[in-house]
Amino acid sequence: MQQSEQLFDTLCALDAAGFQADQSTLGDLPERLALEGDLLKLQGPATLAIRTYYRGHPEADPDALLSRYVTFALSVGPPPDFSFTLSEDELPPEALSLEDFQPLLAAFYKEADLEAQWKKVAPEYEPLAGKYRSIVRATVVKTSAYLREVVGPQNGRAFTVYVEPLVGSHTDFRNLGDQYAVVVGARPSDSAELIQHAYIHFMVDPMVLKDRDALISKTPILNIAARAPQLPEEDKDLVSYVDECVVKAIELRLRDLPAAEQESELKQDDETGFVMVRPLVAGLEKFEKDNPSMTYYFPDLIAGVNVAAEQKRLQGIQFAALQPPPTAVAANPAQGSDSAKEALLAEGDREIALRDGNAAAAIFKKVLDAYPNEPHALYGLAVAAVLTGNADESKQLFQRVIASSASTGPGANSGKDAADPTVLAWSHIYLGRMDDLEGNRDLAVTEYRAALAVAGAPESARMAAQRGVDQAYAPPTPNGGGNSQQP
Repeated sequence: MQQSEQLFDTLCALDAAGFQADQSTLGDLPERLALEGDLLKLQGPATLAIRTYYRGHPEADPDALLSRYVTFALSVGPPPDFSFTLSEDELPPEALSLEDFQPLLAAFYKEADLEAQWKKVAPEYEPLAGKYRSIVRATVVKTSAYLREVVGPQNGRAFTVYVEPLVGSHTDFRNLGDQYAVVVGARPSDSAELIQHAYIHFMVDPMVLKDRDALISKTPILNIAARAPQLPEEDKDLVSYVDECVVKAIELRLRDLPAAEQESELKQDDETGFVMVRPLVAGLEKFEKDNPSMTYYFPDLIAGVNVAAEQKRLQGIQFAALQPPPTAVAANPAQGSDSAKEALLAEGDREIALRDGNAAAAIFKKVLDAYPNEPHALYGLAVAAVLTGNADESKQLFQRVIASSASTGPGANSGKDAADPTVLAWSHIYLGRMDDLEGNRDLAVTEYRAALAVAGAPESARMAAQRGVDQAYAPPTPNGGGNSQQP
């Protein structure tokens, strides 16, 4: 697990340009969330150049745009120069397309003082990195044991998982020469499968390349598979196709599914064009019965794919039709779309980061019109009320957040109206601060201790609550005094 300063710097530039990533994932990262608001306020010449460049290179798909900049960040060295680490011939097309972005990023790095910002924000990433370490460790152990391969020095090859919370649920896997990199966001459960997929590639790719000549005899199978509408273009090259089929076959065997479920998965692979997965799975079942490591067995695995038998099996196969792209989700929660709701919640959080209470309140009210007890929206509206100086309204709203969670029963926090731990803990903290300001110290301490008792609350909230127990809250003064800390 590593953190990448150049990835952080690149995404900060996107922040300043106005790219709206998944802000809903930054609840546990108050410094990073605050920085996002500060970047949007920058007006220097380097910042304006970044914004001009961003507007001049539009991309309809936000995920595709984010992926392009992530690839760029993985292809450059550290600041302040951000020099490309590969030759032009070796650079991925996505990175090469942003070649003229590199000097703009170098100038923005200095103007925005990203060196200091990175030192401030980086410690917040460590708890999230810790959650991924167990996933990566389990993946390495399970996959290496299955392949019967000993993981040791890789002659310059490396497999690295980078944590960058701003990418949210978006996950990227890139193979840059001998460097295999996975970029993950703030949701470990969403990334486990891709981490395993990438690690299997890391282990298997050298075997496929070494046995390249033996693959030529399998060309008739690819000729059939290439007719599948859903087969990705990048997998219509023979080496890439066999490589992906091998990885998919190993993934399937690692899942240890009942026979009926495995057959269902194989049927889907056939329909999408990965028809070689089926014979490879049969070869892996033989491998599992006590064979040498995959390095030695691999030639037999490929040789075991009977081209004539596969041609006969695939006669008249009906491939699945190409699926139309998903229609855009209207940002209107009244339509009942969870995606639209999350988009509005993220937009509201963005206005909170900019400390625009009125704008944030308008957005959170839209969500509450459709979801009256949505805790995140209640909490956001309460914070907006704090920003606009409406103490009575904010207190009622924080109390509603807590009540909505309590109504689900002890130990729940899982009902549809339950607040997540971050929202619940900070609601108690805000109420405690209000009690302190009103001179009700005993009530304030009760709220702070309630925040400390919230299971799964982020460390930032626990620190703020403990500080509230130790010392009565005082609002920050213009010169930076007070003991304030906000989520």
